[in-house]
Amino acid sequence: MSVFLDQLVVKRSYLTEEELLELIALCSILPGPTSTQTIVAVGYKAGGPVLALWTMVLWALPVLTVMTALSFLHELLAIREISSEILRFIGPMAVGFIILAACRIGRKVVVDGTTAILMVASAVLTYIIREPWIFPLVLVAGGAVAISRSREENLWQRVSLNPPWRYLAVFLVLALGGIVAATIFQLRLLQIAESFYRYGYLVFGGGQVVVPVMHSELVQINQYMTNQEFLTGYGLVQGLPGPMFSFAAYAGGLAARNGTVPYQIAGAIAGGLGIFLPGLLLIYFVYPIWETLRSIPAIRVALGGIGAVAGGLIAIAAVILAQASEFGGHEALVTGLTILLLASRKVPAPLIVAAALVAGILV
Repeated sequence: MSVFLDQLVVKRSYLTEEELLELIALCSILPGPTSTQTIVAVGYKAGGPVLALWTMVLWALPVLTVMTALSFLHELLAIREISSEILRFIGPMAVGFIILAACRIGRKVVVDGTTAILMVASAVLTYIIREPWIFPLVLVAGGAVAISRSREENLWQRVSLNPPWRYLAVFLVLALGGIVAATIFQLRLLQIAESFYRYGYLVFGGGQVVVPVMHSELVQINQYMTNQEFLTGYGLVQGLPGPMFSFAAYAGGLAARNGTVPYQIAGAIAGGLGIFLPGLLLIYFVYPIWETLRSIPAIRVALGGIGAVAGGLIAIAAVILAQASEFGGHEALVTGLTILLLASRKVPAPLIVAAALVAGILV
């Protein structure tokens, strides 16, 4: 937010501060990477769909390229006969990021008894039921419960909309077609593309919220990577500029390894493209009708419930990841220090990542 405000409003004058806040509000109610969708919406406002596409490419491509390269990190260390122990503190550090994110989101979304119950219930349910289908179910249920418990009057209003339906049609065809194709053909790259596309349209709230969904499917169910490899990638992306969803390129590459280098790169491309594409299509569909949609109170109320559920998902993800990592004293210390440094807001994330790498080498 601060970077966008400084670069897009103050220095470039592409839009006013009020317009930027409205676009952030719009992207907050859509599934997908909020920061990426915000800057894409700015591009759409300035120059239409073509500029919006180029904006996303230039915003995401550099860090996606780096994360694709990092998906080869573990193999490179093995070839060089360098112990992966030098990365052992990246995982505990990543857990610290997730714990603090859960605390901050929890303070923001828990505003009454209903949202508190939703947050706790979603955490308990996803801890007990570790299946991919549980995540969209609890998110939808959270929105429905929030609407049913609301005391506001006239939640639903009749409005006149004329959206560009072609973008929604493409979005739905890719969503449903991907599920069918991945089920019928059982090809790894198709399965990777479908999985990450699904992550892109099921997750509200940005990069932290996608962690429990991805970890459940990629590590626990399909076992495409180890818990340590997952946390290493998530930790490394904290130290890079750009969208956190670029972690998908790293995870997609690992999911496609044990083949040729081009095949692993194709897996990274499938992961990166898959997770960003739904958000782009939804911006293309929703932005032209945003002014009308924002007047419907039920949408705002539902988002309160969805946000509370998302907070529960992040909180329980920290518990699951810590349990799977079997932390010792040093690892727990790294997690605690990460939380303290981040909470102080005085130490930037890249320095914390660098410190964890140095600690892995020295300790």
